[in-house]
Amino acid sequence: MTGPERQYLSGCRDKYLEDLRTDILPFWLKYGLDRENGGVYTCLDRDGTLMDGTKSVWFQGRFGFIAALAYNRIEKNPEWLAASRSCIDFIERHCIDSDGHMFFKVTAEGAPVQKRRYVFSECFAAMAMAEYSLAGGGETYARKALDMFLNIRKMISEPGFLPPKSCIPGRSHSITMMLINVAAIVGQVASHPAIEEQTDTSLHDLGTYFVHPEFKALLESVGPDGEFLDTLDGRVINPGHCIETAWFILGVAERRNDAHLKELALRILDWSWEWGWDKEYGGIINFRDCKGFPPQDYSQDMKFWWPQCEAVIACLYAYKLTGDPKYLERHRLAHEWAYAHFPDPEYGEWYGYLHRDGTVAQAAKGNIFKGPFHVPRMMIIASGLCNDVLDA
Repeated sequence: MTGPERQYLSGCRDKYLEDLRTDILPFWLKYGLDRENGGVYTCLDRDGTLMDGTKSVWFQGRFGFIAALAYNRIEKNPEWLAASRSCIDFIERHCIDSDGHMFFKVTAEGAPVQKRRYVFSECFAAMAMAEYSLAGGGETYARKALDMFLNIRKMISEPGFLPPKSCIPGRSHSITMMLINVAAIVGQVASHPAIEEQTDTSLHDLGTYFVHPEFKALLESVGPDGEFLDTLDGRVINPGHCIETAWFILGVAERRNDAHLKELALRILDWSWEWGWDKEYGGIINFRDCKGFPPQDYSQDMKFWWPQCEAVIACLYAYKLTGDPKYLERHRLAHEWAYAHFPDPEYGEWYGYLHRDGTVAQAAKGNIFKGPFHVPRMMIIASGLCNDVLDA
């Protein structure tokens, strides 16, 4: 590694750590943390003003995880640990229905508002409990994390428990890739055959069913045996999801020292970068159609905050494991574009929704889907990857 490369990576690391400590986490602790009812609010306007007290159950787990992750990897800040515990306690008091399936939205006080057919709330709750266990919660929270993980597997495998998304049988990329990450995090604190079984199943399904070389793409929805569905839904490529999948797989490849998995992850990353990187305006675009038709989603050509974060992590991870300078260059492109467009210099934190040219579409800092997760996760993980490369 050259001197300029070392200087670049150390500068990125310092930027991530500084922004995490002085901007992102302080913003959410000041404006988002509910010190009366527990948990976190995410529907915040640009300046942190609360727009809606409805709470995203996803984000109780997401911020519970992030606050504990920051405590474990960045510094032993007791305020961060207390925030994690607040979110986990709120989950356990209010967010789990009598059938074991979690709600999607609740009121500020925790009364149910909405359930959905997905198990992502459970995934983030398991991650939060596992990371909190590492931070000092001990065996009690390790057991809770494992129980939640096992319940997720039960719910998605039990016929009729979750209503089908469509009358047409098929497979979804989202939960397949998500469970790789959940298994990895729960596996830090618990031992059970289902953890590696789920990892192996997800990896097999991604490589067998969702990877479609004829389009050089990983598709979001396929038939039960990976059949290409030549419909608007079946042709969707979500570059941000695919790039996130790539770094999840790189994590398993590194842990197992598996060259085949590393090759699969890099192939997915390379394909997804080509589909996702906007060569005219820069940034990772939301959606593509694998046949080149116009995508149906209204936000298809927008630039959301989270795909940029995934690109920063994935390209750094790929550079760490390969030393190939093309990945460091892609990291530079993603890092510089994100920092040129998303941070709010007046009120702090990041905008979430930009037009294709990088102008702000709406300035709120959070809603039911955006909150303290992708940006701080990127800063925590990317700073660690920078250190790994610099120390190699």
